[in-house]
Amino acid sequence: MSSNFTSTSFSSFSSSSTSNGQTTGSHHTQQSHTNPDGTTVHTTSQNLGEPVQHQTHQYDAQGRQLVGNGQSGNGQAKIEDVTDADKLYEERMEEEYAKREGGA
Repeated sequence: MSSNFTSTSFSSFSSSSTSNGQTTGSHHTQQSHTNPDGTTVHTTSQNLGEPVQHQTHQYDAQGRQLVGNGQSGNGQAKIEDVTDADKLYEERMEEEYAKREGGA
């Protein structure tokens, strides 16, 4: 009998510190969606004063990373700047999860 499940998770982490008048900080988010075909993981990260980086990794149902045309392999992940639409989506997801956790 085949399984017909789906799962979505989201996590967010921010940190900042000031030392000798210099402030450093970073923000990271990760969203994953799993279904019977596999898992897609979207990750964003940004260090203070630097552009946002976005990575997407896809894995088949056996956990092998998919690259290019959907073939299993161990290739490089695509890194690209996050668009305004991506930022808006990320903000909405953070707000939704905060509501569910009672934080907003």
